[in-house]
Amino acid sequence: MPNSIIDELPRIVKEGKKEVEQIKERVQSQHRLSLQTCELVIPTKETTGSDMFGSTQKDLIKDRHINQLIYGDNLLVMQALLASKNTLLKGGIDLIYIDPPFDSKADYRTKIKLLSDEIEQKPSVIEQFAYSDTWQDGTVSYLKMLYPRLALMRELLSEKGSIYVHVDWHAGHYVKILLDDIFGKENFQREIIWHLAGVSGYKSLIDGYVRGHDTIFYYSKNKDSKIFNKHFLPYSKEQLKRFSGVDENGRNYKVITKDRVLYLDESNGVPISDVWSDIASFQTVVNSKEITGYTTQKPEALLERIIKASSNEGSLVADFFGGSGTTGAVAERLGRRWIMSDIGKPACMVMRKRMVDKDAKPFYYQAIGDYQKEVFSNQREYKRIGDLSEIVLQLYGASLFEEGQCSHRHVGHLRQSRSLVYVDSPNKLTGITTLKKAIDLKQNLLGGGWSKVVVLGWNFCFDIIAAINEVKQIDSQIEVLIIPPDLLDKLRTKSSYEKLVRTGEVRFSSLQYLTLKPLQKDDVDDVHEILTITLENYILLSPDALPLDDKNKKMLQDIVRESPLSLIEYWSVDPDYDEVTFVSRWQDYRDNENKDKKDRMQVVKTARLTVPRKQGKRKVCVKTVDIFGYESIAVLS
Repeated sequence: MPNSIIDELPRIVKEGKKEVEQIKERVQSQHRLSLQTCELVIPTKETTGSDMFGSTQKDLIKDRHINQLIYGDNLLVMQALLASKNTLLKGGIDLIYIDPPFDSKADYRTKIKLLSDEIEQKPSVIEQFAYSDTWQDGTVSYLKMLYPRLALMRELLSEKGSIYVHVDWHAGHYVKILLDDIFGKENFQREIIWHLAGVSGYKSLIDGYVRGHDTIFYYSKNKDSKIFNKHFLPYSKEQLKRFSGVDENGRNYKVITKDRVLYLDESNGVPISDVWSDIASFQTVVNSKEITGYTTQKPEALLERIIKASSNEGSLVADFFGGSGTTGAVAERLGRRWIMSDIGKPACMVMRKRMVDKDAKPFYYQAIGDYQKEVFSNQREYKRIGDLSEIVLQLYGASLFEEGQCSHRHVGHLRQSRSLVYVDSPNKLTGITTLKKAIDLKQNLLGGGWSKVVVLGWNFCFDIIAAINEVKQIDSQIEVLIIPPDLLDKLRTKSSYEKLVRTGEVRFSSLQYLTLKPLQKDDVDDVHEILTITLENYILLSPDALPLDDKNKKMLQDIVRESPLSLIEYWSVDPDYDEVTFVSRWQDYRDNENKDKKDRMQVVKTARLTVPRKQGKRKVCVKTVDIFGYESIAVLS
């Protein structure tokens, strides 16, 4: 019989503290993590182009914190923030709000609307690993996941900072114990009850009491120096009736005590309590313009109350389970700076589009450059990434090296063609570092002489095509293929693995890529010209390499054949690409509210941008993100 959660709590805390100390040491070491900047996004909702190009990147980032949207595991994101040279990030966050996933039975699929239908996408491989780790042992695993993250959040908070942790009945009161341990019971401020909805419809059919609230635990880093701005609600009609007294000047008042009265025109209203029943959830407001389609989205009114209360204008606000981006959207509107992160690509796309929709100030879209989590535990036949790599090698048809020939378990070879095969980690974004490592092995392993190296990856950096082109200047004999993301599901049992080996059903696909029509330039005047950039085609990777079931794969094949450009979710243009940082100065995306409804499910195919004329060669870089979150770039000169 497994131990109870109460029995497990001391071990959870002990192991969590040990992990945090190791992270702190790593943050100070030469092996500290860093963030890779994928884009500097300068939001514009224009779909016909405008003169957005007077300012330079240096002007944009001078003397200010650029807001950050970060893709990746928040444990790694926070390590990178703590290791950052930007002193604003070390103990500089005034408010953290998090809404971590509650439900161990959720499948986290994403519904994607297309022109004529809807398909369901399974989570990415990185997400699958994160979710299986989080819920492997139920609530115990969930608490193990949370402890080091909450501890790092405390490190990031300023001395006047606060944290709001949004939970429900699944694990809420166990989370409270962790918070007491990390922040100190004396710094617990309130248990806020958010009343969700009235009892109606299907809820009235539930046997027993109907669940009607979420809980938000509010802690400060220091109880005596926290930011707190008291707010009030207007009086109800019944409460106004109590101001029945009228003095000789016609002022309404009510008696509070025998020695004191309260005048209506001097009262701010009703102080907000720790029970919030005046903010509707999306269970009752189904037609709100705020709704993005993200399952766990919270209303802006909820975040507005929290942000106004526990931060000031100019404060830095963070949300490390970003979801639909409500925290950043409200922080932006209220004049706060913000950081948001999420491990889900669909969530990051929702947030990126939402911030562009809000006409936000310029922000960085970033990612963790290198996923270093190499160990996982689950019910499959393998226990370490190395074991999984060996299985992938065998499914590809590669042989393992004999003991003593190669120390890397993720490297194999094809005997007949003298090719090396390199399998990257499922917890890693395959990019330039991996490709250079693969080229080095090709040239040096066992004396070199290999004809080719094949890199098999699960997840890829946004600039993978540019990285491939770069390493091909060193050695052209490199090929990069995608491991099908549903392979993990097919490896759940030994029999399914043996069937895969026997039938050879695993298909390793080439990367997707974008093609553009030739760049057009037209003079406007002596100092400006118009660039016309037109999408030509989008070559999607094989449906077999996508996290879809068979029904959705067939539906996708029809779309690929008839309208491949309709698979593009978002595209942006840097009209003066420096090959270092992609500066997104123009964007279009599906569901852009500036378009007619009939056109919203497709991006425009042509962008016309007014830019300063440039002497010499100009490089125009175009980035696309498809409906599955895969990114491609193409460069025009």
